[in-house]
Amino acid sequence: MKKADFQQLSPFLYEIPRSFRSDMRVPARFYASPELLGAALNDKSLTQLVNTAVLPGVVQYVLAMPDIHQGYGFPIGGVVATEMPDGVISPGGVGYDINCGVRLLGSSLDEEDVAPYMDELASQLQRNCPHGVGRGGSVQLKPRDLVALVEQGAQWALKNGFATLADLEHTEEGGQLSGANATKVSERAFERGQDQIGTLGSGNHFIEVDVVDEVFEERAATQMGLFPGQIVVQIHCGSRGFGHQICTDYVKRFQPVVHRYGIELPDRELVCVPLSSPEGQDYLAAMKAAANYAFVNRQVLTHLIRQSFEEVLAGRVKNHHVYQVYDIAHNMAKIETHMINGRQASLCVHRKGATRAFGPGSPHVPERYRAIGQPVFVPGSMGTASWVLVGTEGSMAQSFGSTCHGAGRTMSRAQAKKTVQGEELRRELEARGIRVRAGSLRGLAEEAPRAYKDVDQVIEVVHGAGIARKVARLVPVAVVKG
Repeated sequence: MKKADFQQLSPFLYEIPRSFRSDMRVPARFYASPELLGAALNDKSLTQLVNTAVLPGVVQYVLAMPDIHQGYGFPIGGVVATEMPDGVISPGGVGYDINCGVRLLGSSLDEEDVAPYMDELASQLQRNCPHGVGRGGSVQLKPRDLVALVEQGAQWALKNGFATLADLEHTEEGGQLSGANATKVSERAFERGQDQIGTLGSGNHFIEVDVVDEVFEERAATQMGLFPGQIVVQIHCGSRGFGHQICTDYVKRFQPVVHRYGIELPDRELVCVPLSSPEGQDYLAAMKAAANYAFVNRQVLTHLIRQSFEEVLAGRVKNHHVYQVYDIAHNMAKIETHMINGRQASLCVHRKGATRAFGPGSPHVPERYRAIGQPVFVPGSMGTASWVLVGTEGSMAQSFGSTCHGAGRTMSRAQAKKTVQGEELRRELEARGIRVRAGSLRGLAEEAPRAYKDVDQVIEVVHGAGIARKVARLVPVAVVKG
């Protein structure tokens, strides 16, 4: 892939035309700035994007966000919509960490209120919130409990004392995807998920205490309860081994049957089936179970974070209560209605490392935020800023109601470990006033800020393209990594 292969449609939008390859059904579009364009050409992510334009039932165009980088089958940052009933669904278009998402918690605390206790708070968060590869949590579940959990989602957390009604109201889909079916999930997936509720995992997952550094849109920030100098907390994690196993199982199940449906693919990692097929319906039900698992996982971590704030700050500050701003999902395939060429169409929208960003007035946005648009959270990488955005009318018109989900990698994890020394990185972050609590120094090195694109540049692209609006910028003061 080279620059001559695509054309610039607008300052932040490029297109690879359908004529680029004979098997493409639709064009391939991607958002970028001149600086980010070079990064996208350094791996196979744009080739992967073109490959998704071959999928049966794909409509309008396939898309990638400015945080695009190479993934399994689909590029991370990819948005692909197929029309029901016979458009396809692909596990690679969702990803292995089903419903990896971000939750933002707010408080009434100023940074200066918490500063004397920040080291203690960081350590307490590390103690209370299990993290690391394969790490189990304190929530003990019997098999029947786990079945109820994956089918009920956040409703299970509410019934069992881990959530409030306000938490559910401020979670995408209310924290429960209807149609989840535990019978479509393998025994091995249940084994892997048995003890991982309320755990952070490893990789790019984290709990981060941030300060609201700057507010760009006062109205939206006020509606979310955000103000300059405020202490907030981000949780970034997903469905752990449970979701990973579901993806593994269905990729394996789809491989032998894809040709039965007359589907020819340029890359076997794109394996898919018609959504209307028995296999497609089974995967959708299992994927929803994993999504519900992830919603509960973040909810139990919220409970543990509240407990940590209580243990460290009670009696020391006036109000240590932590409330939920919102919870968003990445890595999902959702059945949604969108306008396609002037008509309403029922679509299966794959968002692989992309965030739903519905605009103002959408009935799918909580009433509290309906006038401003859906909140969107774009985390940085430990030593960089994170962002609060809102969805726009532009995202509904251009990108199937989607926007970016992070900064996007420029180095593989293996490259980062060769380039970055974990202990050196820890010292560098601590010198900048960022308390670091990491499960391993090797894991810390994998997620070094220099392994990622400049998140501020990514935000300028989505804001400039009109598929999200800037609300507030956050900076880290403490981080717990797996």
